[in-house]
Amino acid sequence: MDDRFRETPYAYSAHLDMRMVDWSDGYARFEMPLAPFIFNRRGNPHGGAHASLLDTVMGYAGCWTGDPAFKQMALTLSLNVNYLSRPRGDMLIAEGNKTGGGKSTFFAEAEIKDDTGELIATGTGVFRYRKG
Repeated sequence: MDDRFRETPYAYSAHLDMRMVDWSDGYARFEMPLAPFIFNRRGNPHGGAHASLLDTVMGYAGCWTGDPAFKQMALTLSLNVNYLSRPRGDMLIAEGNKTGGGKSTFFAEAEIKDDTGELIATGTGVFRYRKG
């Protein structure tokens, strides 16, 4: 990934330790290490951590501009999450793809696997580009 496009994590993503690994036109990849503070009382990652990672990776996938000086932002209109499995490894790896849209909205899909290849969750979303 070209470091000119690597953004400083915003506070919430930094708190969850989300890390941008790759970002290009219509695509984003983030990783998030499993840590006790994201676990629920059963000792599994909280579903909100999965949802946050999916939301982030899909949002970035649709906001690529190709110009590091111009940052496009988006607002999530709809987010659907399918929880499929528990992680076996130590890292969550999310990949998101923009699947369509127009001038004001876009659609995206994403999946989370762990570092063993286990499919953990999938998601879809609808996003609105923010102006200004």
